[in-house]
Amino acid sequence: MFVAMNRFSVVSGQEAEFERIWRERETYLAGTDGFVRFALLKSEMTPGEYVSHSTWRDRAAFMAWMQSPAFAAGHSQGSLKGILTGPPMPSMFEAILEE
Repeated sequence: MFVAMNRFSVVSGQEAEFERIWRERETYLAGTDGFVRFALLKSEMTPGEYVSHSTWRDRAAFMAWMQSPAFAAGHSQGSLKGILTGPPMPSMFEAILEE
C-alpha cells in the first residue's frame, strides 16, 4: 500500500469555499488502476488545516496516475489562489505493516 497526501493551510474565513471547491470538482480517480480510496480530512486541532489523502495499491500505481492525462485534467481545475496561505505540502508513505 502507498499513501500520498497534501497538507493545505486555508486562509481564515475561506474554509467553506475550500470545501466547496473540493466537493464540486471533477474527479478522475474512479477506475484508475491501483486506486483504492480518497479522503479530504479536516483537522480538529488546527483551524484551517486540511489533508488530501489518497491510498494506492503500490507506488508504481500512484506514479502512473501522476503521469496520466487524467491527473493533468484533475489538477487543472480552478485556482486556490487567495484561499491557501501557501502551496500544499506533499508527503508520501509506503506501508511497512498492514492489518
